[in-house]
Amino acid sequence: MALLRRIARARLASQVIRRLRRAGMSDARYDTGTFSVRFTADGDDVPTVMELDGLVTDRRTGRSERRSRLDRFVAGFLRTPAVPTDWTAARRLLRPVLRGATPLPADVATPLRRPAMPFLSEYLVVDRPDTMTYVSADQLDEWDVSADDAFRAALSNLSGAVLHGVAGEPTVVRFVDGGDAYWTSHLLLDGWLSRLTPQVGGVPVAFAPERGTLIVAPDGSAHLPELFSQVERVYASSPRPITPMAYVSDENGRTVPYVVGSDHPIRGCVERAEAVLAVTEYGRQAAALNRDVAPVRVVGSEPDGWRTRALWTRDEPTLLPRADEVLVGDAVRSWAEVEPHLTRVPDLDPPRWQAESWPK
Repeated sequence: MALLRRIARARLASQVIRRLRRAGMSDARYDTGTFSVRFTADGDDVPTVMELDGLVTDRRTGRSERRSRLDRFVAGFLRTPAVPTDWTAARRLLRPVLRGATPLPADVATPLRRPAMPFLSEYLVVDRPDTMTYVSADQLDEWDVSADDAFRAALSNLSGAVLHGVAGEPTVVRFVDGGDAYWTSHLLLDGWLSRLTPQVGGVPVAFAPERGTLIVAPDGSAHLPELFSQVERVYASSPRPITPMAYVSDENGRTVPYVVGSDHPIRGCVERAEAVLAVTEYGRQAAALNRDVAPVRVVGSEPDGWRTRALWTRDEPTLLPRADEVLVGDAVRSWAEVEPHLTRVPDLDPPRWQAESWPK
């Protein structure tokens, strides 16, 4: 079934690409991981991203209707300029989005982003009914605005919606994004998450496993262990994952990772989510780097706890990811033991360290 689904998606993407190339977009390419097609229009510094989920139709839809819908979809992208050159026009279209810290693929110009949470960054996009285009760092010069001003404007464009009523008991709330609500982006609004306390019946704990799903439950809820498990499954299977971790508001209203004590009943769930996110983001980074990098994996168990382990298997130079422990040859050493022998590599996010030879 999964194979048939991949084939159907690839066929749909090829139909989109064929139409784009007829229109002169020779660089159009399909991203299987995000189920999207990217192309760069003449004069644009960053590509337009065409998310294809909305094109998936019921089998009963007629061929002519599917073809017509596909033509309208592609034409809408070709008619719409990617990023307005005028700040006044662009400002109202900006939205912040939460994504993995690993930058976009190498064929994308440097996107405008800033750190948000561990292994996550805040990017800016131009939002239109049928398109979402990432803003490049160079675009700020054309707009003659600072990065802080651009991010501030994008945040002000979020709805900041609140729930009405008061929960009579601990309640799990699911926000499902219809395409323009940007629910997961609301975690970037200071104070927004904490304002949901009355509606969930306790201190809000948020999950954002993929771009279209935000789940909020009260701290201490009996549902939290199962939510961690569900969220990891969604995160692992989604073409557009964000994070398997849980988040809360700190004393200043900023969204931060959910932390529990070493003897907390769900400590294992929290540890595993942290490890899975780190390993996934380092894996994405390794695929993008054209250098010898050491891999990292999740090790442990529920009774013994979860952690990350980097694998330095040869006594040769490599780039090590930050991990709880490092397998150096046949010996497992703590990060504290290994770090003094390493040199941090500048301008890498997530960070890596240059390792020349095994510490003796």
